[in-house]
Amino acid sequence: MASSRPRGSSFSRNISSAATSQIPGVKLGPNGTSFLSSGIPDLDQILGGGFTLGSLVMVMEDPEAPHHMLLLRNFMSQGLVHKQPLLYASPERDPRGFLGTLPSPMASKDEKPHERPAEQDSNLRIAWQYKKYLGEQNSEVQRGGKAEYCNDFDVRKPLERHFYSGQRVDCISLRDSPNLVPLLERCAAFSSQISKSDGNITCAGRIAIQSLCSPQCDFSDKDWDMLSFIRTLKGMIRSSGAVAVISFPPSLVSPTFLKRWQHLADTLISVKAIPDEHKELAKLLTGYQDMLGLLSVHKVARINTQVPAILEATTFSIKLRKRRALILECLNQAPVDGSSGSSYGTSSSCSGSSKTGNLDF
Repeated sequence: MASSRPRGSSFSRNISSAATSQIPGVKLGPNGTSFLSSGIPDLDQILGGGFTLGSLVMVMEDPEAPHHMLLLRNFMSQGLVHKQPLLYASPERDPRGFLGTLPSPMASKDEKPHERPAEQDSNLRIAWQYKKYLGEQNSEVQRGGKAEYCNDFDVRKPLERHFYSGQRVDCISLRDSPNLVPLLERCAAFSSQISKSDGNITCAGRIAIQSLCSPQCDFSDKDWDMLSFIRTLKGMIRSSGAVAVISFPPSLVSPTFLKRWQHLADTLISVKAIPDEHKELAKLLTGYQDMLGLLSVHKVARINTQVPAILEATTFSIKLRKRRALILECLNQAPVDGSSGSSYGTSSSCSGSSKTGNLDF
């Protein structure tokens, strides 16, 4: 008699959750999907868990401000902290020097050992060796929580060298390349190292490509070649355990090809700078003086499902908490008392006050 096999949905794959949960930095999601952290806790919550494993993320740059570099730095740092393979491509002549500008993870308050009151400690009579075991066990549980999946990064403190020295970190310069063939070959070799085995994810990796159509690249005017590269890269990472993030200046892409690029993206994000002194916006928005820029989510990856993603808001302000950690906040209309808004991760709705309405950008 034939053995019965569990039937899976036509929109989901049979992926071993036990094997996936043991991979550092990988979070399980619904319908057999897995997530990699973006390196920004608020962005992970907005996207429903992070960047979907096997997806293509495209970030539209602002030519007047390098805010896209903040997203790339946190994305790359999070992968290095989790000891995940990394491939970084840049139009700079020395892309490896960019690793020295990556932010360092901040120490979480939850990682500090909790001190037990003296009265409870005196009543608890156990051997000191067992106390030590309990302390190690509690620290393992804390490291397996949210802080382990997505860290807060200090943009003022560079990442320690041991995180990216001796690991599988590959850097390639796009400046001296006449076409995209060398980059495509490196991406193919990178994806083959972290390919899925029998549908199970054995390793997770990250690909970061900065300013794909930059004028410094000789192929910046080859629209069809760049479109073919994006399409091929998407097929590579779909069958592997990787996430690819590509940033590009949309003003340098023709409108026809820009729509095609946006269509190929699984997750589409744009960043935009705001003027330093804009009296109308300063009166309209809460905490305008603390804003670095605006981040808009145009598209969210939906793999193994046909249920569309419905976001509470699509445009968020980029801020630095205590001038160190990158956070995203919902845009709130400035109240009369001038109080500031709250981080997306600490508020359940887009409005910080029930008396004020939401702004639909």
